Amino acid sequence: MAVLPILTYPDPRLRLEAAPVADFAEPSFQGLVDDLIDTMNHAPWCVGVAAPQVGESVQLLVIDCDRSRKKIPLHHGLLVVVNPAILAWQGMAIAREGCLSLPQYTGNVARAVDMNVQFQDRHGVTQTMDMADFEARVLQHEMDHLEGKLFVDRVVSRRSDLFPRRH
Repeated sequence: MAVLPILTYPDPRLRLEAAPVADFAEPSFQGLVDDLIDTMNHAPWCVGVAAPQVGESVQLLVIDCDRSRKKIPLHHGLLVVVNPAILAWQGMAIAREGCLSLPQYTGNVARAVDMNVQFQDRHGVTQTMDMADFEARVLQHEMDHLEGKLFVDRVVSRRSDLFPRRH
């Protein structure tokens, strides 16, 4: 288990589309899952990390809304999400997002408020669950990394919706 270095924009590996995971029993895959959890837990207030952010172009991400600065009443705790798909969604809301791969900025991004998702867990077992509000936003943000997208690709206007981060 290790804390992995995070790729930062403009690293071209952040723009690659990630490959689906097929071999869940591979020790290197299980090690990567543990390393992503360690990497997320190492960064203060970090609630998610996707494998492409550490240079591994596979459809794997981890999220944990318990790590948020704000008290998030409804969420599923630590999730290991592999090969995810949004089955249905409704509602849209705009909120500020940040990212370890773009540490100098935050931005206003519109995301679905409620959604039903399907994914596999770290052992390849298919899971289907409903997510809402902050947890839904976090999952969508991390899923963007699997498609080679960053939150800055989703802001309506870089002039009015992108902000230098205050440190």
